[in-house]
Amino acid sequence: MSTSAKSAPIVSALPSSAPGPSVLRFVLGDQLTRTLPTLDGLDPGTDTVLMVEVMEEATYVPHHKQKITLILSAMRHFAEDLRAEGIRVDYVALDDPDNTGSFTGELERAARRHLPDAIVVTEPGEARVLAAMDGWRTRLNVPVEIRPDTRFYCSRADFAAWAGGKASYRMETFYHAMRTRTGLLMEDGAPVGGRWNFDADNRKPWPADRAPPQRLRFAPDATTRAVMALVAARFAGHFGDLDGFTWGVTRADALAALEDFTTGCLPAFGDYQDAMRSGEPFLYHATLSPYLNAGLLTAREVVDRAMAEYRAGRVPLNAIEGFVRQILGWREFVRGVYWLRMPDYADGNALGAERGLPTFYWTGETGMNCLHQAIENTRRHAYAHHINRLMITGNFALLAGIRPAEIEEWYLVVYADAYEWVELPNVHGMALFADGGVMSSKPYAAGGAYIDRMSNYCDGCAYGPKIKTGPKACPFNYLYWAFLIRNADTLSRNQRMAMPYRTLATWDGTRRAALVAEADRFLDGLATGYPAGPGHG
Repeated sequence: MSTSAKSAPIVSALPSSAPGPSVLRFVLGDQLTRTLPTLDGLDPGTDTVLMVEVMEEATYVPHHKQKITLILSAMRHFAEDLRAEGIRVDYVALDDPDNTGSFTGELERAARRHLPDAIVVTEPGEARVLAAMDGWRTRLNVPVEIRPDTRFYCSRADFAAWAGGKASYRMETFYHAMRTRTGLLMEDGAPVGGRWNFDADNRKPWPADRAPPQRLRFAPDATTRAVMALVAARFAGHFGDLDGFTWGVTRADALAALEDFTTGCLPAFGDYQDAMRSGEPFLYHATLSPYLNAGLLTAREVVDRAMAEYRAGRVPLNAIEGFVRQILGWREFVRGVYWLRMPDYADGNALGAERGLPTFYWTGETGMNCLHQAIENTRRHAYAHHINRLMITGNFALLAGIRPAEIEEWYLVVYADAYEWVELPNVHGMALFADGGVMSSKPYAAGGAYIDRMSNYCDGCAYGPKIKTGPKACPFNYLYWAFLIRNADTLSRNQRMAMPYRTLATWDGTRRAALVAEADRFLDGLATGYPAGPGHG
C-alpha cells in the first residue's frame, strides 16, 4: 500500500503577482506532468501556475465518482509537488465560494488577480476544451499561447501527414510506421522475431487452476479522503462506488504501479491479455491507463521501462510486443484519428443504430453473467480491461443496435481513464463500427462461443452459450445472426465478413425471420434509461 504524504490545505486565492514580466501557466487536470510544455521555461520568480477544480468538468457528463476523486486528488498532490519546488501555485478548489465553475471563468478571475503579461497552456485532450481555449485569445486582454502536447510519440501534424488524403486508416499500418520510426522492437530494419504482431500467441483462456496475481493498490491518504468526502457530498447521484477507491494519486504511486506491472505481470501479459474471469477485474493487465491519461506517467517512460525488462530477458517477445502495440499503436492511433476527424466524426451512425441504452448498463442487473461481471467491475473500480470493454459491453451494444451517442457517453462516464480523445474513436470506430470502416476493416461482432472460450463467465449463467435459440439460449447467439441479417446490405460485401454470410445464405426466409423476431422480443423487453431511486440522480 502507498503512503502518500499528507498535503497542506489548498490555497484558493493569492495576492497579485510579482512585479515585472510574468506568465500565468494554466495546467489542466489531465496534464499532471512535470515536463508538460506549459511548464517549460517557467521562472519561479515571476510566473504562477494556475490549477482549478470546476463543476463544468465534473458534470459535462456525470463522471464516475472514482474518476472525479482520482483527478481532484491527483491535482492537489501535483500542486503540492510544485510548491515544494518553490513554484507559486494558484489553486482554486471546487468548494471555493467564488469558484465560477468553468475553465473560462476561472482563467478570467486569475488574470484579474495576477495581471500576467502572457498566458501559456498546452493543447487539451478534448475538442470542446480546445474550442474554449481558442476563445480565450479574443476574450482575454492578454496573449494566450497554446503549445502542442509533446507527451505523445506522434504529433497531430505527423499523424495528419501519415494519414494523407486517405478515407480510412488502419492501426496496423500506422503501428508498422511507428515501430520503424522509433526503432522499437526492430532489428536491421525488420521486426524482431520476423513478425510485426504476435496476437496469435496472445489468446489463451485463463487456466482454472491458476491463481490471479496480487495487484498493488493504494490506501487513500488524508488529501484523498478529503476529496472523497467532497465527491460523496457533491456527486451522490453519479454512477459508481466510492468506498473502495484504491487508485494511486501521486507521481510516486504511478511509478510504483508501473514497477509492479512490469516486474510482476508483464511476463504473462501476452498469454492472458484476452482472458476474462469472474470476480477478477485486473488479472495481468497493466491498469496504467488512468495514470497515463492523467499525465502521472508518460508513454515513453512506460514503454522504456517495459523494454528494459524485455532486454534483460525477463519478458517474452509476445508479451512485450502486445504491450508496446497497445501504447505505440492503439493509443497513438486513436488520438490521431480523433483530432483528424473531429468534430464531425462523432456524428456518424453508419449502421443506423437507434435503440436506447439498456438500464442494466447502469445497474449490472441482468441474467447475462458476462455483462453483469463487466459492469459490476466497472461500478466498483471505474475500470474494466479492453476485452471486457470491446467484446462484452461493446459487442452487446453493437449487436443490439444501441444509439452511438448513448453508449459513447456511457463509456466516457464510467471509466477512470476515459477522455474523449481516447474513448470516442475506440467506441465509435472500433466497438460500434459507427464510422463505417474509417478505423476498422470489419465490426468486432461475436456470439456466445467467443465469450465461453475466453472466460468462465458462462458458468452458472442463466443462459447457455451452446444453445442457439429459445429461452435458455445465450442472447449473444441470436443477436449476432440478427445483426448480420439486419445489416446485410452494408456488411455482406465486406470480404472479412464472407464466412458468416455464406452460412446465412443457406438459411431460408422463414428461419431468418424467426431469428430476427426472437432478437426483437429480447431487446424490446429491456428497460432503457438511467434508473431512478437511491444512489441515482
